[in-house]
Amino acid sequence: MVYDIHIFVCTNQRTGSERLSCGETHGLELVAEFKKQLNDLNITLKTRANKSGCLGICDFGPTVAIYPEGIFYVGVKKEDVTEIIQSHVLNKKPVERLLLKK
Repeated sequence: MVYDIHIFVCTNQRTGSERLSCGETHGLELVAEFKKQLNDLNITLKTRANKSGCLGICDFGPTVAIYPEGIFYVGVKKEDVTEIIQSHVLNKKPVERLLLKK
């Protein structure tokens, strides 16, 4: 299936390392929250939220990538999910404060 919006949430859990990993800081909880809120909205957009492996920017905390735009959000918390959905998914306006700074 082709999705209008595809949300990838890093759930990588690194063991035996001093580096952070997203799975240690609520990655699975974020996936569940995105799925719940998207289902509750009952919108016509074809959306999918799923867990992913490492997105390569672990030091920034829980990471979410949204396609087709290829936008990366970092340091994402459960309470940020509503804002990401309302602003980015529904209104095509990225949430500036959570964007990965290049």
